[in-house]
Amino acid sequence: MTVALKGIRVLDLTRVLAGPYCSMILGDLGAEVIKVEAPGGSDETRNWGPPFQEKVSAYYLCANRNKKSLTVNLKSEAGKEIIKKLIRQSDVVLHNFKTGTMERLGLAYPELKKINPGIVYCSITGFGETGPYRHLPGYDFIIQAMSGLMSITGDEKSGPQKSGIAITDVLTGLYACIGVQAALLERSFSGTGQKIDLSLYDSAVSSLINIGSNYLMTGKVPERLGNHHANIVPYQTFHTKDGEMVIAVGNDKQFASLCEIIGQPELAHEPRFQSNSGRVANRKELSSLLQEAFTKETTAMWKKKCQKRSIPFGPIQHLDELRSDEQLQARDMFVTAHHPKAGEIGMIGSPLKLSRTPVQMKTHPPEPSEHTDEILLALGYSRTEIDRLRKANTI
Repeated sequence: MTVALKGIRVLDLTRVLAGPYCSMILGDLGAEVIKVEAPGGSDETRNWGPPFQEKVSAYYLCANRNKKSLTVNLKSEAGKEIIKKLIRQSDVVLHNFKTGTMERLGLAYPELKKINPGIVYCSITGFGETGPYRHLPGYDFIIQAMSGLMSITGDEKSGPQKSGIAITDVLTGLYACIGVQAALLERSFSGTGQKIDLSLYDSAVSSLINIGSNYLMTGKVPERLGNHHANIVPYQTFHTKDGEMVIAVGNDKQFASLCEIIGQPELAHEPRFQSNSGRVANRKELSSLLQEAFTKETTAMWKKKCQKRSIPFGPIQHLDELRSDEQLQARDMFVTAHHPKAGEIGMIGSPLKLSRTPVQMKTHPPEPSEHTDEILLALGYSRTEIDRLRKANTI
Protein backbone atom coordinates (compact mmCIF):
# COMPACT_ATOMS: atom_id res chain seq x y z
CA MET A 1 0.00 0.00 0.00
CA THR A 2 1.44 3.36 -1.05
CA VAL A 3 1.32 6.62 0.88
CA ALA A 4 0.71 10.20 -0.27
CA LEU A 5 4.11 11.65 0.72
CA LYS A 6 6.25 8.65 -0.15
CA GLY A 7 9.86 9.66 -0.76
CA ILE A 8 9.63 12.95 1.14
CA ARG A 9 12.09 13.36 4.01
CA VAL A 10 11.42 15.92 6.73
CA LEU A 11 14.13 17.08 9.11
CA ASP A 12 12.20 18.20 12.18
CA LEU A 13 14.07 20.49 14.59
CA THR A 14 10.90 21.55 16.40
CA ARG A 15 9.60 20.81 19.86
CA VAL A 16 6.50 21.29 22.04
CA LEU A 17 3.39 21.41 19.81
CA ALA A 18 3.03 23.59 16.69
CA GLY A 19 6.03 22.14 14.83
CA PRO A 20 5.69 18.55 16.05
CA TYR A 21 1.98 18.61 15.18
CA CYS A 22 2.86 19.64 11.61
CA SER A 23 5.56 16.99 11.24
CA MET A 24 3.28 14.30 12.71
CA ILE A 25 0.68 15.04 10.03
CA LEU A 26 3.37 14.83 7.35
CA GLY A 27 4.51 11.56 8.90
CA ASP A 28 0.94 10.23 8.97
CA LEU A 29 0.77 11.00 5.24
CA GLY A 30 3.87 8.90 4.63
CA ALA A 31 6.82 11.28 4.82
CA GLU A 32 9.95 10.07 6.58
CA VAL A 33 10.28 12.38 9.57
CA ILE A 34 13.52 12.62 11.52
CA LYS A 35 12.95 14.31 14.88
CA VAL A 36 16.14 16.09 15.99
CA GLU A 37 16.77 16.81 19.67
CA ALA A 38 19.79 17.55 21.82
CA PRO A 39 21.51 14.52 23.41
CA GLY A 40 19.25 13.09 26.10
CA GLY A 41 16.12 14.51 24.46
CA SER A 42 15.25 18.21 24.52
CA ASP A 43 11.56 18.31 23.62
CA GLU A 44 10.10 19.83 26.80
CA THR A 45 6.87 17.88 26.44
CA ARG A 46 8.70 14.65 27.33
CA ASN A 47 8.57 15.92 30.92
CA TRP A 48 5.15 17.61 30.87
CA GLY A 49 2.62 15.90 33.06
CA PRO A 50 1.03 14.16 34.73
CA PRO A 51 -0.25 11.95 33.30
CA PHE A 52 2.63 9.63 32.51
CA GLN A 53 2.55 5.98 31.51
CA GLU A 54 5.73 4.21 32.60
CA LYS A 55 7.35 7.68 32.78
CA VAL A 56 6.28 8.51 29.20
CA SER A 57 4.33 11.78 28.92
CA ALA A 58 0.84 11.75 27.42
CA TYR A 59 1.52 15.26 26.07
CA TYR A 60 4.61 14.07 24.18
CA LEU A 61 2.73 11.09 22.76
CA CYS A 62 -0.01 13.28 21.27
CA ALA A 63 2.15 14.85 18.55
CA ASN A 64 5.11 12.59 17.79
CA ARG A 65 4.07 9.32 16.15
CA ASN A 66 5.47 8.24 12.77
CA LYS A 67 8.90 9.77 13.43
CA LYS A 68 12.48 8.62 13.92
CA SER A 69 14.58 10.13 16.71
CA LEU A 70 18.07 11.52 16.20
CA THR A 71 19.95 13.35 18.95
CA VAL A 72 22.58 15.91 17.90
CA ASN A 73 24.41 18.72 19.65
CA LEU A 74 23.81 21.58 17.21
CA LYS A 75 26.38 23.76 18.98
CA SER A 76 29.22 21.44 17.97
CA GLU A 77 30.80 21.52 14.52
CA ALA A 78 30.49 17.75 14.22
CA GLY A 79 26.79 18.03 15.05
CA LYS A 80 26.24 20.73 12.46
CA GLU A 81 28.00 18.57 9.90
CA ILE A 82 25.52 15.76 10.57
CA ILE A 83 22.63 18.16 9.96
CA LYS A 84 24.19 19.46 6.75
CA LYS A 85 24.65 15.91 5.47
CA LEU A 86 21.01 15.23 6.20
CA ILE A 87 19.97 18.45 4.46
CA ARG A 88 21.55 17.16 1.25
CA GLN A 89 19.17 14.19 1.40
CA SER A 90 16.06 15.95 2.74
CA ASP A 91 13.13 17.79 1.23
CA VAL A 92 11.90 19.80 4.21
CA VAL A 93 13.43 21.31 7.33
CA LEU A 94 11.18 22.56 10.13
CA HIS A 95 12.35 24.60 13.12
CA ASN A 96 10.75 26.67 15.88
CA PHE A 97 13.81 28.24 17.45
CA LYS A 98 13.66 31.90 18.42
CA THR A 99 14.32 34.36 15.60
CA GLY A 100 18.07 34.53 14.95
CA THR A 101 18.98 31.15 16.48
CA MET A 102 19.38 29.30 13.18
CA GLU A 103 21.53 32.16 11.91
CA ARG A 104 23.80 31.89 14.95
CA LEU A 105 24.07 28.14 14.39
CA GLY A 106 25.01 28.66 10.75
CA LEU A 107 21.88 26.78 9.66
CA ALA A 108 19.77 29.64 8.28
CA TYR A 109 17.96 29.29 4.97
CA PRO A 110 20.64 31.04 2.81
CA GLU A 111 23.27 28.55 4.05
CA LEU A 112 21.04 25.49 3.68
CA LYS A 113 19.81 26.32 0.19
CA LYS A 114 23.45 26.41 -0.96
CA ILE A 115 23.71 22.81 0.20
CA ASN A 116 20.32 21.82 -1.26
CA PRO A 117 18.58 24.36 -3.54
CA GLY A 118 15.40 22.26 -3.40
CA ILE A 119 15.01 22.42 0.38
CA VAL A 120 11.70 23.72 1.75
CA TYR A 121 12.58 25.59 4.92
CA CYS A 122 9.75 26.31 7.37
CA SER A 123 10.32 28.63 10.32
CA ILE A 124 7.71 28.70 13.10
CA THR A 125 8.05 31.48 15.66
CA GLY A 126 5.81 33.39 18.03
CA PHE A 127 5.71 36.61 16.03
CA GLY A 128 7.50 35.92 12.76
CA GLU A 129 10.97 36.83 11.55
CA THR A 130 10.11 40.44 10.66
CA GLY A 131 8.52 43.32 12.55
CA PRO A 132 9.19 44.91 15.94
CA TYR A 133 8.08 41.82 17.93
CA ARG A 134 10.29 39.36 16.03
CA HIS A 135 12.62 38.70 18.99
CA LEU A 136 9.90 38.20 21.59
CA PRO A 137 9.21 34.65 22.82
CA GLY A 138 5.78 33.39 21.78
CA TYR A 139 3.69 30.93 23.75
CA ASP A 140 0.18 29.83 22.90
CA PHE A 141 -1.40 31.39 25.99
CA ILE A 142 0.32 34.74 25.33
CA ILE A 143 -0.75 34.65 21.69
CA GLN A 144 -4.36 33.86 22.59
CA ALA A 145 -4.33 36.95 24.80
CA MET A 146 -2.70 39.29 22.30
CA SER A 147 -4.53 38.12 19.18
CA GLY A 148 -8.02 39.03 20.36
CA LEU A 149 -9.11 35.41 20.79
CA MET A 150 -9.42 35.70 24.56
CA SER A 151 -11.27 38.99 24.30
CA ILE A 152 -14.13 37.22 22.49
CA THR A 153 -14.03 33.96 24.47
CA GLY A 154 -16.07 33.66 27.64
CA ASP A 155 -19.04 35.77 28.67
CA GLU A 156 -19.75 38.99 30.58
CA LYS A 157 -19.32 37.29 33.95
CA SER A 158 -16.36 35.05 33.21
CA GLY A 159 -14.05 37.65 31.75
CA PRO A 160 -11.59 36.72 28.97
CA GLN A 161 -11.05 32.97 28.63
CA LYS A 162 -8.49 30.90 26.76
CA SER A 163 -9.45 27.94 24.64
CA GLY A 164 -9.37 24.57 26.39
CA ILE A 165 -6.57 23.48 24.05
CA ALA A 166 -3.47 25.26 22.72
CA ILE A 167 -5.46 26.34 19.70
CA THR A 168 -2.90 28.76 18.22
CA ASP A 169 -0.26 26.01 18.26
CA VAL A 170 -2.65 23.66 16.47
CA LEU A 171 -3.65 26.31 13.91
CA THR A 172 -0.01 27.18 13.20
CA GLY A 173 0.86 23.50 12.83
CA LEU A 174 -1.91 23.13 10.26
CA TYR A 175 -0.80 26.26 8.38
CA ALA A 176 2.76 24.93 8.39
CA CYS A 177 1.54 21.66 6.91
CA ILE A 178 -0.37 23.53 4.19
CA GLY A 179 2.59 25.77 3.42
CA VAL A 180 5.08 22.91 3.26
CA GLN A 181 2.93 20.87 0.90
CA ALA A 182 2.24 23.92 -1.29
CA ALA A 183 6.00 24.62 -1.53
CA LEU A 184 6.69 20.97 -2.39
CA LEU A 185 4.06 21.08 -5.10
CA GLU A 186 5.52 24.28 -6.55
CA ARG A 187 9.00 22.76 -6.39
CA SER A 188 7.83 19.94 -8.66
CA PHE A 189 7.47 22.61 -11.41
CA SER A 190 10.29 25.02 -10.58
CA GLY A 191 12.83 22.59 -9.13
CA THR A 192 13.59 25.10 -6.38
CA GLY A 193 12.63 25.19 -2.72
CA GLN A 194 11.74 28.24 -0.66
CA LYS A 195 11.42 29.61 2.85
CA ILE A 196 8.15 29.72 4.79
CA ASP A 197 7.95 32.26 7.65
CA LEU A 198 5.05 31.35 9.96
CA SER A 199 4.05 32.91 13.24
CA LEU A 200 1.58 31.94 15.95
CA TYR A 201 0.42 35.57 16.14
CA ASP A 202 -0.45 35.75 12.42
CA SER A 203 -2.16 32.35 12.54
CA ALA A 204 -4.27 33.33 15.54
CA VAL A 205 -5.38 36.61 13.97
CA SER A 206 -6.31 34.78 10.75
CA SER A 207 -8.71 32.63 12.80
CA LEU A 208 -10.84 35.63 13.78
CA ILE A 209 -12.77 35.12 10.50
CA ASN A 210 -16.31 36.57 10.74
CA ILE A 211 -15.62 38.31 14.07
CA GLY A 212 -12.70 40.11 12.51
CA SER A 213 -14.73 40.91 9.42
CA ASN A 214 -17.58 42.27 11.55
CA TYR A 215 -15.17 44.64 13.29
CA LEU A 216 -13.49 45.78 10.06
CA MET A 217 -16.88 46.57 8.56
CA THR A 218 -18.39 48.41 11.53
CA GLY A 219 -15.53 49.52 13.77
CA LYS A 220 -17.48 48.07 16.70
CA VAL A 221 -15.35 46.10 19.17
CA PRO A 222 -17.01 42.68 19.62
CA GLU A 223 -18.37 41.60 22.98
CA ARG A 224 -17.88 38.28 24.70
CA LEU A 225 -21.01 36.28 23.91
CA GLY A 226 -20.14 33.02 25.67
CA ASN A 227 -21.79 30.17 23.79
CA HIS A 228 -23.86 32.50 21.60
CA HIS A 229 -23.06 33.13 17.93
CA ALA A 230 -22.34 36.73 16.98
CA ASN A 231 -24.37 36.63 13.75
CA ILE A 232 -26.94 33.83 14.12
CA VAL A 233 -29.73 33.15 16.66
CA PRO A 234 -30.53 30.64 18.08
CA TYR A 235 -27.03 29.20 17.81
CA GLN A 236 -26.05 28.42 21.40
CA THR A 237 -26.15 26.06 24.37
CA PHE A 238 -29.26 25.21 26.32
CA HIS A 239 -29.88 23.29 29.53
CA THR A 240 -32.21 20.30 29.28
CA LYS A 241 -33.96 18.31 31.96
CA ASP A 242 -30.82 16.20 32.52
CA GLY A 243 -27.90 17.88 30.74
CA GLU A 244 -26.78 20.42 28.15
CA MET A 245 -27.02 20.61 24.39
CA VAL A 246 -26.25 22.86 21.44
CA ILE A 247 -28.82 24.05 18.93
CA ALA A 248 -27.47 25.63 15.73
CA VAL A 249 -30.32 27.04 13.66
CA GLY A 250 -28.97 28.38 10.38
CA ASN A 251 -32.10 29.52 8.54
CA ASP A 252 -35.76 30.49 8.96
CA LYS A 253 -37.05 27.06 7.91
CA GLN A 254 -35.05 25.37 10.65
CA PHE A 255 -36.27 27.94 13.15
CA ALA A 256 -39.90 27.22 12.21
CA SER A 257 -39.26 23.50 12.74
CA LEU A 258 -37.70 24.23 16.11
CA CYS A 259 -40.74 26.22 17.19
CA GLU A 260 -42.96 23.31 16.19
CA ILE A 261 -41.07 20.67 18.21
CA ILE A 262 -41.24 22.79 21.36
CA GLY A 263 -44.96 23.21 20.83
CA GLN A 264 -44.86 26.94 20.08
CA PRO A 265 -45.20 27.26 16.27
CA GLU A 266 -46.49 30.83 16.66
CA LEU A 267 -43.00 32.06 17.64
CA ALA A 268 -41.83 31.64 14.05
CA HIS A 269 -44.45 34.15 12.88
CA GLU A 270 -43.82 36.85 15.46
CA PRO A 271 -42.36 39.93 13.70
CA ARG A 272 -39.43 40.14 16.12
CA PHE A 273 -38.41 36.51 15.43
CA GLN A 274 -39.40 35.98 11.77
CA SER A 275 -35.93 36.76 10.36
CA ASN A 276 -32.47 36.05 11.66
CA SER A 277 -31.79 39.79 11.92
CA GLY A 278 -34.79 40.12 14.20
CA ARG A 279 -33.70 37.14 16.26
CA VAL A 280 -30.23 38.64 16.70
CA ALA A 281 -31.76 41.97 17.79
CA ASN A 282 -34.04 40.15 20.26
CA ARG A 283 -31.54 37.51 21.34
CA LYS A 284 -32.22 37.65 25.09
CA GLU A 285 -36.00 37.40 24.83
CA LEU A 286 -35.90 34.46 22.41
CA SER A 287 -33.20 32.61 24.33
CA SER A 288 -35.26 32.90 27.51
CA LEU A 289 -38.37 31.49 25.82
CA LEU A 290 -36.47 28.58 24.30
CA GLN A 291 -34.62 27.78 27.52
CA GLU A 292 -37.89 27.48 29.41
CA ALA A 293 -39.15 24.96 26.84
CA PHE A 294 -35.97 22.87 26.71
CA THR A 295 -35.89 22.19 30.45
CA LYS A 296 -39.08 20.14 30.11
CA GLU A 297 -37.47 17.19 28.26
CA THR A 298 -34.26 15.17 28.42
CA THR A 299 -31.29 15.65 26.11
CA ALA A 300 -32.02 12.29 24.47
CA MET A 301 -35.60 13.31 23.72
CA TRP A 302 -34.53 16.61 22.16
CA LYS A 303 -31.93 14.75 20.11
CA LYS A 304 -34.62 12.44 18.75
CA LYS A 305 -36.98 15.34 17.95
CA CYS A 306 -34.29 17.51 16.36
CA GLN A 307 -32.86 14.75 14.21
CA LYS A 308 -36.33 13.82 12.97
CA ARG A 309 -36.82 17.42 11.74
CA SER A 310 -33.20 17.94 10.54
CA ILE A 311 -32.53 20.62 13.12
CA PRO A 312 -28.78 20.90 13.82
CA PHE A 313 -28.26 19.51 17.32
CA GLY A 314 -25.45 18.17 19.46
CA PRO A 315 -25.24 17.02 23.07
CA ILE A 316 -22.33 18.48 25.05
CA GLN A 317 -20.19 15.38 25.49
CA HIS A 318 -17.33 14.68 27.86
CA LEU A 319 -14.31 12.69 26.72
CA ASP A 320 -15.56 9.43 28.23
CA GLU A 321 -18.64 9.81 26.04
CA LEU A 322 -16.48 10.61 23.02
CA ARG A 323 -14.42 7.47 23.54
CA SER A 324 -17.54 5.31 23.17
CA ASP A 325 -19.13 7.35 20.37
CA GLU A 326 -20.08 4.92 17.60
CA GLN A 327 -19.44 7.50 14.87
CA LEU A 328 -15.87 8.09 16.02
CA GLN A 329 -15.30 4.35 16.34
CA ALA A 330 -16.51 3.87 12.79
CA ARG A 331 -14.07 6.56 11.62
CA ASP A 332 -11.04 5.11 13.50
CA MET A 333 -10.57 8.28 15.51
CA PHE A 334 -9.16 6.39 18.50
CA VAL A 335 -6.26 4.05 17.81
CA THR A 336 -3.77 2.07 19.85
CA ALA A 337 -0.08 1.42 19.34
CA HIS A 338 2.67 -0.44 21.14
CA HIS A 339 5.36 1.68 22.75
CA PRO A 340 8.58 -0.07 23.87
CA LYS A 341 8.56 1.73 27.21
CA ALA A 342 4.94 2.69 27.90
CA GLY A 343 3.35 -0.48 26.51
CA GLU A 344 -0.05 -0.16 24.85
CA ILE A 345 -0.89 3.50 24.32
CA GLY A 346 -4.06 5.18 23.09
CA MET A 347 -3.86 7.95 20.50
CA ILE A 348 -6.26 10.23 18.68
CA GLY A 349 -6.54 9.04 15.08
CA SER A 350 -6.10 11.11 11.93
CA PRO A 351 -9.08 12.93 10.39
CA LEU A 352 -7.49 12.58 6.94
CA LYS A 353 -9.31 9.84 5.02
CA LEU A 354 -7.59 9.39 1.65
CA SER A 355 -9.17 6.73 -0.57
CA ARG A 356 -6.07 5.53 -2.44
CA THR A 357 -3.19 6.52 -0.16
CA PRO A 358 -4.60 6.19 3.34
CA VAL A 359 -2.89 7.47 6.45
CA GLN A 360 -0.85 4.81 8.23
CA MET A 361 0.15 4.59 11.89
CA LYS A 362 3.50 2.92 11.33
CA THR A 363 5.63 3.79 14.32
CA HIS A 364 5.24 4.82 17.96
CA PRO A 365 6.42 8.23 19.22
CA PRO A 366 10.15 7.57 19.53
CA GLU A 367 12.33 7.56 22.59
CA PRO A 368 15.31 9.99 22.54
CA SER A 369 18.03 8.81 20.13
CA GLU A 370 16.12 5.63 19.29
CA HIS A 371 17.16 5.81 15.64
CA THR A 372 20.45 7.73 15.86
CA ASP A 373 22.67 4.81 14.91
CA GLU A 374 20.38 3.76 12.06
CA ILE A 375 20.34 7.28 10.59
CA LEU A 376 24.08 7.86 10.92
CA LEU A 377 24.97 4.48 9.46
CA ALA A 378 22.80 5.34 6.43
CA LEU A 379 24.73 8.62 6.11
CA GLY A 380 27.98 6.67 5.87
CA TYR A 381 29.28 6.96 9.43
CA SER A 382 31.08 3.90 10.75
CA ARG A 383 30.38 2.25 14.10
CA THR A 384 33.72 3.59 15.35
CA GLU A 385 32.83 7.15 14.31
CA ILE A 386 29.40 6.87 15.95
CA ASP A 387 30.98 5.69 19.21
CA ARG A 388 33.41 8.61 19.09
CA LEU A 389 30.59 11.10 18.49
CA ARG A 390 28.63 9.66 21.40
CA LYS A 391 31.61 9.87 23.76
CA ALA A 392 32.07 13.52 22.73
CA ASN A 393 28.38 14.18 23.55
CA THR A 394 27.80 15.18 19.92
CA ILE A 395 24.93 12.69 19.60
